[in-house]
Amino acid sequence: MDRIRVALADDHPIVLAGIRTLLTADPEIDLVGEATSGSDALPMIRAAGPDVAVIDVSMPGLNGLELTERVTGECPGTRVLILTVHEDAAYVQPLLKAGARGYLLKRSAADDLLRAVHAVAAGGVYLDPSIAGHALDPSGAAARAEAAEGGEALSPRETETLRLIAQGFSNKEIARRIDVSVKSVETYKARAAEKLGLRTRAEIIRYAAARGWLDALALRT
Repeated sequence: MDRIRVALADDHPIVLAGIRTLLTADPEIDLVGEATSGSDALPMIRAAGPDVAVIDVSMPGLNGLELTERVTGECPGTRVLILTVHEDAAYVQPLLKAGARGYLLKRSAADDLLRAVHAVAAGGVYLDPSIAGHALDPSGAAARAEAAEGGEALSPRETETLRLIAQGFSNKEIARRIDVSVKSVETYKARAAEKLGLRTRAEIIRYAAARGWLDALALRT
């Protein structure tokens, strides 16, 4: 099995050292780069080409949101895992929209960092358990979805497609997994989103989190 190549960006030396220790203790992980600012992290990530970039939200230079957008756009092979002290769900929404595949609180790192890295590297989405349950947007996407569930039910294909989208898989990857065409995946996604009133990928992720589709076992399927 290939080792997971991870890059780390955090502007607090003590935190950086602690996270480094956790990562290097896993024999399946290679730490391939470190940075202490967003502006240093971007060229480091470009050069190292890690599978997962673990980055803080509040950093000098580029902040976590800006860095996530740049990495997602410029380094498509790298998945971003946010590691932060911010517990406010309002932080989660824009970061997921920017392309982050995971959001983990620093206070959970000792127990959950390695699980989160493995989940994100496998193509899934990881949300800190204390965040997932209430990371709902104020526009009422979850309420719309709950109301819509009283109407036309999702087909098994639509449900599976939505679950895999929430876990971070691309349309092409989903097509291979469920043995259909990419065009069919796009159709299932559009139908499911319309039935549930879900308008963005972030809303799909929040819907999935509320149903337990993003737990550790689901992410490894």
